Amino acid sequence: MNIDLTGTTTRQIQDALTQSRHLMGGPAVGMVLTLIIVTDESAQYDAVRAATEAAREHPCRVLTVISRDPRGATSRLDAEIRMGETGPGETVLLRMYGPLAEHADSVVVPLLMPDTPVVTWWPGGKVPKAPAKDSLGRLAQRRVTDSYAARDRLGTLAQLAEGYRPGDTDFTWTRLTSWRSLLAAALDQDHEDIVAGEVAAEPDSPSAELLAAWLSIRLGVPISRAVSEGPGLTGVTLTTTAGDIVVHRPDGRVATLCRPGQPDRQVALMRRPMAELLAEELRRLDPDEVYREAAARFAKDLAGGTTREGVASDPVSATAEAARTGPARREAADREAAGQNAAGDGAAGQGEGADGSGDA
Repeated sequence: MNIDLTGTTTRQIQDALTQSRHLMGGPAVGMVLTLIIVTDESAQYDAVRAATEAAREHPCRVLTVISRDPRGATSRLDAEIRMGETGPGETVLLRMYGPLAEHADSVVVPLLMPDTPVVTWWPGGKVPKAPAKDSLGRLAQRRVTDSYAARDRLGTLAQLAEGYRPGDTDFTWTRLTSWRSLLAAALDQDHEDIVAGEVAAEPDSPSAELLAAWLSIRLGVPISRAVSEGPGLTGVTLTTTAGDIVVHRPDGRVATLCRPGQPDRQVALMRRPMAELLAEELRRLDPDEVYREAAARFAKDLAGGTTREGVASDPVSATAEAARTGPARREAADREAAGQNAAGDGAAGQGEGADGSGDA
């Protein structure tokens, strides 16, 4: 069932939701949370599709906030209500015009599900520096971003790390769940002492930076960063006194796990679509302290590695500048060591694919 409301109000939207629910024979509200999507017209289709698929596991009310012409003189609210087509939840697209677009929270608050958690998701590259301070971020217990979709991927991740508050997370971290599980399982078995490590991935990969930071924290050894042709993360090498533990995934689908003295193993390690990433984030609403530690280590190392004389007065700007300049120097060093000509990364500014698989 689709209902279009032009020049409407939140009261009319609520009445339409209640009426359509009764017409469909479901008077009881069975949603477990409210998902707020902050996006634009170009990205709303993929985001709503992913949210609809995730709602099969987590029935929810999806409020999609789309700002249209915020510089216009007249405020107007258009709504599109979708119910019962592909899942048990409710989807409301809110298109806001004029000054109303600057006060989206005043429209969203009356439409929140009562006594249920709220999750705010920014699927595109335009994310607030501090999501918890954003007007729609303040409404949520969980705030989800995706720095891989940004033009300046590492700079965005560094800014999010600086503005972190409990409840923040990023899809670049969610994409690492399979990698972290595989590495943890490999290291649960007996092995010699680990003395160093390396993470290989495409240039400007936020997931690779977070994985290297996480491994360095957990293992207490230096983890270097190597540049590969991708797609996404392509390998992790952990050097032990008895040989290397290697996870190599050249095609984005199947990885090979190599351990000293043992036969190689083939492991499924698919790049995950956006709907799976979102469903995973909706399973937990508590603060992700491991993500906080990894992001903070990444931002600290990046800023420390590019510090000029003196101390910048704005730590966020200093970290963002480090994110812009650090990858080029690391890539040049890696390629020079391999006997190749150093070249620019050429990957900045590329958004994620239509499936949202991103860089891991």
